[in-house]
Formats: sequence, structure tokens, C-alpha cells
Amino acid sequence: MHISFLLHNAYGIGGTIRTTYNLAETLAQHHDVEIVSVFRHRDRPTFAHDPRVKVRSLVDIRKGSPGYEGEDPDYLRPASVFPSAEGRYGQYSALTDRRIAAHLKSVEADVVIATRPGLNVHLARETRSGPVRIGQEHLTLDSHSKALRRQLTAVYPRLDALTTTTEADARSYRTTMRLPGVRIEAVPNSVPAPQVAPADGSAKLIVAAGRLEKVKRYDLLIRAFDLVRESRPDWRLRIYGAGKQEDKLRALIDQLDLYNHVFLMGRANPIEPEWAKGSIAAVTSSMESFGMTIVEAMRCGVPVVATDCPHGPGEIIDDGVDGRLVKPGSAKSIAAGLLELINDDDLRREMAAAALRDSERFDPQRVGEHFESLLQDLTRRGGGRMRGSLHRTRGALLGGALALRDLSRTVLAKGRTA
Repeated sequence: MHISFLLHNAYGIGGTIRTTYNLAETLAQHHDVEIVSVFRHRDRPTFAHDPRVKVRSLVDIRKGSPGYEGEDPDYLRPASVFPSAEGRYGQYSALTDRRIAAHLKSVEADVVIATRPGLNVHLARETRSGPVRIGQEHLTLDSHSKALRRQLTAVYPRLDALTTTTEADARSYRTTMRLPGVRIEAVPNSVPAPQVAPADGSAKLIVAAGRLEKVKRYDLLIRAFDLVRESRPDWRLRIYGAGKQEDKLRALIDQLDLYNHVFLMGRANPIEPEWAKGSIAAVTSSMESFGMTIVEAMRCGVPVVATDCPHGPGEIIDDGVDGRLVKPGSAKSIAAGLLELINDDDLRREMAAAALRDSERFDPQRVGEHFESLLQDLTRRGGGRMRGSLHRTRGALLGGALALRDLSRTVLAKGRTA
């Protein structure tokens, strides 16, 4: 089977990119797999990958490269197919519209998988007849604006399947968005076994990692650790990552006189050795579409104290067994969860062992087997060759009307960065 992934930027770093490579490498054990990246902004992908997975790009935005296309007139014109309400719209253009369409109309794959809403729209509207069309949702339906939902509803009926990272999000799609004939299935992100020894749990260290963005609520974690310090000043907190909130977080650390206890460590790649140095991991987000960092920490034998926010933590952590779920938005609840594990060495060791064991269900081999079963079922049923003409006609009419409306409202996109 020939499987083709369509990815925003296979040369960057991020959860969607990482999990796409993980899945692609697993499928490549038995199939011909490629990742087609819309953009290429550096010479080599950040993530090392199995050479059996072929990686290529559609638009070269490497300044100074012989194939640089950042000054192409079409690159400066707004996109008309990529949905205007999608968060990445400003990076797409008439050039990306043209290149993606040409790729999808000529693709020879048996299965084509798009990895974000805007690319799912291209997949649904422009893929030639024949391949199975699978759209992936790596965020959540609830996180999308009403405008984007309308744009997706117009074309998603032309997909064969839509996968989400959690069962909660799959339920949202099944109950909220009318997608007759489209199979909606939860397929979790995969995390490979780390190439480091599991944490031994002896370090008086809490570790957190991720983008320094508002949704991650590291401000809340820092305030919670301030409460932890009152009774356990011998413990430390390290936060790995970079982002827009860095200056505010540094100011908060200084304000609370935590500069000897809380450390912003910057990016770390690979992150596994840093998880393994800790004894507890903390995730304090107000929303998690899945929770890759939770699984990463658990795979390193580190129990996680996480806010029970929508959607992922509650489907990953078995509360009180392999980690602890606490009330979202409450520094006191987070601090109580951390102190429970800090003050009980036996409980912390038991949870660490359970985390290591239970997280094996997210191994790429297991997730890959689940996904491969889905692919076999869809291809057996005919996939894109059997889509009803009614769904195609309805999607075409609605999609065309929305595209014309959105184009009329669109101004030149600002700031096209990788």
C-alpha cells in the first residue's frame, strides 16, 4: 500500500510533526510511505527519521536557496482554497493553492492523509478519484471558530474518514457536525520508547515542558510551586520550552523570589533525558487536544500531575494509579497534587512504575496497528472510489459558495513565515 501524508511543514518542530513521523515510520515497516510538506524552510528536517519514509516539499521558502519561491507573485497573493478562518491562513497563498492542487490531482497513493483542517479542505476538494481520503484533527472541534466550522462542514462529507486524538473529540464531531458516510475514529498520538533509562525517582525535581503560551498556564504552575516551596523548599522546578510568555514568566519568578527554585531552561531536543532527570512531571494547561508531554513523561517512568482539562489528560492518566488529575485553574489544587507525591515516596514510586507500564499503549507499534486496521477496512470498502455523488455535489456547492464569499472578504495575508 502506498500512503501519502500531507503536512504543513515537515522541516519544523511540534507535536503534529513529531507524531506524523512516528506514525509514518511505523507504517513504513510494511508499506511505501511518503510525507509531503507544503513548506520547506530549512535544508533538513528537525526530526531524524527512518530513511524508508520519503520526505519532499511543494514550496521552497529557504532564503538564499536556488529554489527560493518567497518572491513568486502568487506567493504574495491570498489563498482561495485554504480556509480563511484557519489559524495558518496567513502563511498560505495562491502559490500553495496551486501546488497542493497539482499534487493531489496527480498523487499515485492508495491513501492520502492530511494533518490539519486547512489541508483537510484541500484533500476533500481536490484529490483525484480513487485514493482513500483521511483527514486528521490534531486540535479539537471546540477550539475552532464558528466560521471555520462552517467552512469544514461544507467539504468534510467528501472525506472517507476523520481521525481525532481523543474519544471525547470524536464524540464532539459525531454529535455536532453532520458528516454522513464519514467514519470518525479516535486514534491517539504515539510516543516511542525513550532511549534513556527510566527515572529513578530520587531527584527532588519537578519537570514541565511545552510551548510557553498562555494556554499552558505556566503562570499557574509557578504560583503552585510557590505554595510547594513553603513546606518543601528542598525541591526545584524546571520548565523546558520557548514562547511568547517567557518574559512574563521570568517576571513572575522574580516577583515571587523563586529565582533559586524555578528555572526556565529553554528548548530541549530530545526532551527524554530531561524527563528522566525528574521525579514528577507537571501539566497545567487550560486545554489539551491530546497531551503528548504527559505520555512522554510517563514513558520515562515519571508520574504526572495534570489539570483535568479538556480533552486529553483524563483519557491518558488513570487518576490515583499512574498519575494525578487536579482541578483546572487552581494553584492550590495543583500544589496539593504535587505535594501528595513529594511527601509520599512509596506512592511516587508506585505511580512511576504504573506510568511506565500503562504508557506502553501509546507505543507507535500499537497505535500503528490500530491505524493500519482502519486503513485496511477503508480500502476494502473502496474508500474514495465509492463516495456518494450526493455528498460530492453538496460539498462542491457549499464549498464553492463559501470560497467565493471568503475570497471577497479577504485582504492580502500578513507576514508569511515558516
